[in-house]
Amino acid sequence: MIANRLQARYPFDHVLGITIVGLAIFGLIMISSASVYESYQAYVRQGIDCTALDANCNDFYFWRQVRNILVAIPFGLIAAAIPYLFWRKAAPALFVASILLLIALFIPGLSTGWGTSQSWLTIPILNSVQPVEIAKLGLIFYLARWMEGRKDAIATIENGFIPFAVILGIIVILLILQPDFGSVLVMTLVATAIYFAAGARVKHIVVGGIIAVTLAVLIVNVGGMDYVKNRFAAFIDPSLDPEGIGFQVKQSLIAVGKGGIFGAGLEGSTQRFGYLPEVQSDAIYAATSEAFGFFGSTIVAGFFLLIAYRGFRIAEAVPDRFGQLAAVGLSAVLAGQAFVHIGVNIALLPYTGITLPFVSYGGSSLATSFVIGGILLNISKYANIHSANFYREQNISARQRTQARSHF
Repeated sequence: MIANRLQARYPFDHVLGITIVGLAIFGLIMISSASVYESYQAYVRQGIDCTALDANCNDFYFWRQVRNILVAIPFGLIAAAIPYLFWRKAAPALFVASILLLIALFIPGLSTGWGTSQSWLTIPILNSVQPVEIAKLGLIFYLARWMEGRKDAIATIENGFIPFAVILGIIVILLILQPDFGSVLVMTLVATAIYFAAGARVKHIVVGGIIAVTLAVLIVNVGGMDYVKNRFAAFIDPSLDPEGIGFQVKQSLIAVGKGGIFGAGLEGSTQRFGYLPEVQSDAIYAATSEAFGFFGSTIVAGFFLLIAYRGFRIAEAVPDRFGQLAAVGLSAVLAGQAFVHIGVNIALLPYTGITLPFVSYGGSSLATSFVIGGILLNISKYANIHSANFYREQNISARQRTQARSHF
């Protein structure tokens, strides 16, 4: 097979690998600083006397994140070792498993909620798992496999747009019912990126976006989802309810403002002391902005742009269409989720709880991020990323030879 023949020719993308490890280390540093107050509260809830002179109640989330990383790294290494064409074979089963796991969230006794969302499955040994993390992989690989042989049909309504909308719609509906609108946005962005890369028409994407927004407005209004309306109201004007629905947005903006250009430093940050809810996960970028300012937080955002760039370079150079579309989707899910998180933290998007890949506290999300990174690294071993036009030039010259022979 093509992938096996090329495996020995190229090393994995070291820039991508170093970026992933660097973000994970930076995440540990941020969590150790930003979660001091939340760690104290967590130890108190466990009945530990944190008033004792020898008590150390500041590292609850730090050590748990260390554990999460130690679990996630082997998953990433295994993903990096498995030839990516394995995921092509596994795509249908993985997509079906994703749907079944999302449906399982609505079975009493299996799921557990957090805030307004019912997004976790309680599983022995693994404790709690977010099915949406598995669904990310299921959707990416299924779309890549489905689209790889439909290059011309993708641009049509009946064989391209409608089937694409149905596949995406199945996942989106199950996420809306939880509800998890942050994941809806990320999955839609990722699926659209694959759809566009596969050859979709821009007008179909625009029309589909208009239809999706219209349906979302109807669902929110007809379904009586008042908290969603309130979040949009707080997004437009956080001062409407600064002690309620607008609290997270307001405090995030305060943290960003306090950071200024170069930041207040890890020890000088004050928003971490109970002002930023879920500071170790949903608000980690706001905490980063306060600690390192506009300069530091822009560098962090730049690392995710670098991940997107390296991923798209890999997609451009990989020799088969499934690998191309899978690389686009994997790159888009990391970068897309990062910029949804960033957009929420700087009030460019309505508040929704979503993690910053590799940086935020979390088990399922961190493991999935490492798996995605590992698969991208595996694909890079089959791609001549130092000359992304290599395969295109080879294909063009082959076509030219064929056309030349046809004249004789």
